[in-house]
Amino acid sequence: VTGASGSLGGLFARHLVTEHGVRRLLLVSRRGVSAEGAAGLSAELAGLGAEVVWAACDVADRAALAAVLAGISAEHPLTAVVHTAGVLDDGVVGSLTAGRLSAVLRPKVDAAWNLHELTREMDLSAFVLFSSAAGVFGGAGQANYAAGNVFLDALAAHRRAQGLPATSLAWGLWSEVGGMGGTLDAGEVSRLGRGGVEALTAAEGVALFDAAMAAEEPLLVPVKLDLAALRAQAGIGMIPPLLTGLVRTPARRAAATTATGTDGGAELRERLTGLAPAARDEALLELVCSYVAGVLGFAGPEAVDPVRSFSEVGFDSLTAVELRNRLGGATGVRLPATLVFDYPTPTALVEYLRDELWQDGAAAVPPLLAELDRLEKTLVTSSPDDAGRDRITERLQALLAAWSEAGALATGSDGADVAEALESATDDDLFDFIGKEFGIS
Repeated sequence: VTGASGSLGGLFARHLVTEHGVRRLLLVSRRGVSAEGAAGLSAELAGLGAEVVWAACDVADRAALAAVLAGISAEHPLTAVVHTAGVLDDGVVGSLTAGRLSAVLRPKVDAAWNLHELTREMDLSAFVLFSSAAGVFGGAGQANYAAGNVFLDALAAHRRAQGLPATSLAWGLWSEVGGMGGTLDAGEVSRLGRGGVEALTAAEGVALFDAAMAAEEPLLVPVKLDLAALRAQAGIGMIPPLLTGLVRTPARRAAATTATGTDGGAELRERLTGLAPAARDEALLELVCSYVAGVLGFAGPEAVDPVRSFSEVGFDSLTAVELRNRLGGATGVRLPATLVFDYPTPTALVEYLRDELWQDGAAAVPPLLAELDRLEKTLVTSSPDDAGRDRITERLQALLAAWSEAGALATGSDGADVAEALESATDDDLFDFIGKEFGIS
């Protein structure tokens, strides 16, 4: 068992003894028996009838691990590996230095590969890798951690393809046990909860471990989901794609989200357009403060001071991204990644959103879309004959051509110029254009 001095390592060492009848354990951690709690764990396991040996070893150091494995007696050979070791160092992609990447990837990638290669010729009954759901669903601020865990998942598939035992468990959040979640503060745990992930108890975790050992899949995802929170995420277009089949999303909202990457803007404008300017600003401020309170875990919008800066109330790069995504989904406005730094208070942010929501011509959009909805419904429910269908098709094509021509005249563009520009554009030019149009960084 690697990472044995950690809370998960200790939990599963006990579980292997009490529920799986294991009587000899090699517990590996960087500090070995001198690690905090190691002596107590040894005494507890001995009391349960197990023989325990500790090894101080960095599993990512191939030579050190080889020496530890060479010390195992032939009389009692190694029969199973449970790799629980891991390190977190969260941050947005731009902040991830080579050192921060290495610190997280080393106990995942290097250590797991060493275990794979050095035990490949041994007759193992199990080779269990503790991965993370962050590698399956993605996780804000966890690019390095997600990448390391995806490697574990791929290694399990690689071993299975070679006829070797392997199971990668992409764990969700743990509660009192700790695990990687033990380093998270209350705000980070709250953010995960809003994303639809609840914490596993120790009892739930070991039960899922046992279920996984009876399965034949190389990758399993033991995670506890909050479907109500997932529905809320779906409502603002932020549900992870892999989970969309678990909750029902209104068709119109799903279509809008797919088409624009945002949602709710037309509805919000329609609701606020009839208000007086002061009432409109007040409603927008309540909206902003509600999302700020939700992101920071405050009791409600009344707990947010509208003139106090976001940095003063506890925003960091991750919560800034979350607020930007949630407001973008609610308003339908493509918001910059630097939103809370460019507009550092709720009041300043309201002024920005007001200008973006009610640009010239923006107020005319909801009625036009409503007309198109009515037209769509009429077309879907109508059954004209072939001649009638052809006439309707020609009329729609003529309207679309006239609309497109009007748009080109309004922007000063010319179809020939566009075609010429596309012909002469490089791949980089095209990708840059697509990125700007669709907000892809």
